[in-house]
Amino acid sequence: MPEIDAQLVERLVAAQFPHWAHLPVRPVVAGGWDNRTFHLGDEMSVRLPSAERYVAQVEKEHRFLPALGARLPLPVPAPVGLGKPGEGYPWPWSVYRWIEGETAKRERIADMVRFAGDLADFLLALWRIDASAGPPAGTHNFHRGGSLAVYDEEARRSIEILADELDAPLMTGIWERALASTWTEKPVWVHGDVAEGNLLVREGRLSAVIDFGSSGVGDPACDLVIAWTLFDGPAAQAFRERVALGPDTWERARGWCLWKALITIADLREKDGRRADLHRRWLGRIVSDHLAAAA
Repeated sequence: MPEIDAQLVERLVAAQFPHWAHLPVRPVVAGGWDNRTFHLGDEMSVRLPSAERYVAQVEKEHRFLPALGARLPLPVPAPVGLGKPGEGYPWPWSVYRWIEGETAKRERIADMVRFAGDLADFLLALWRIDASAGPPAGTHNFHRGGSLAVYDEEARRSIEILADELDAPLMTGIWERALASTWTEKPVWVHGDVAEGNLLVREGRLSAVIDFGSSGVGDPACDLVIAWTLFDGPAAQAFRERVALGPDTWERARGWCLWKALITIADLREKDGRRADLHRRWLGRIVSDHLAAAA
């Protein structure tokens, strides 16, 4: 496979969308990992899967995003072109309308409590959309919205690896509480990766939600992880109150965040101490929240 760079995108666009061939192509500053993203002129972007495991997301977004976007209170990606394999690139790819905004880093958010409320309102709107024809959780979205049991072996192995630096019985207890319940309501649409890199801000406020590659239908617990990864205490409380989901769902949400933190620390603690420390901070918030809930 050729390197995914601006020159490849130029060739693909020229071959398949010649009416856009005159538009300049340049990398997006935060271009992503699962997919590589490039500006196409000033009003569009090109997005290419970086590996085969992300390919199923292309068709899914083209099929469902137009209908979802029409029912949501904030802009989401709007597909305008579906590319085919070519120029040595082996998979389908997408052209979207460009959405202005910066990723939601803490220092760019003017009022975190207000931001949390706006995000909760977006998710509530998403969860209300008819999900009967949506794709159930599976490999296409890494089981977001599905059962945490898929990752049971991985989580327990990570706890064993990290037993020298964390309270393994406590982590196991949090994990097992997360596994102990299931979503018993109708499946709902989930975004699947509600993280600061997929939330855009303008003038300090939430302005758009992007990257629906992990979307699907099922249990909304996976969409709550941001309560520990981005929000401070007051914002997390405001978010929790606004979404108004029960304690079992929050147990599963803690499980999603715990799993991600554990596997990341286990993988990176010898290779990328800064990122490992970020996920250790997630663990600290999870433990504090767990202990408060159990009190």
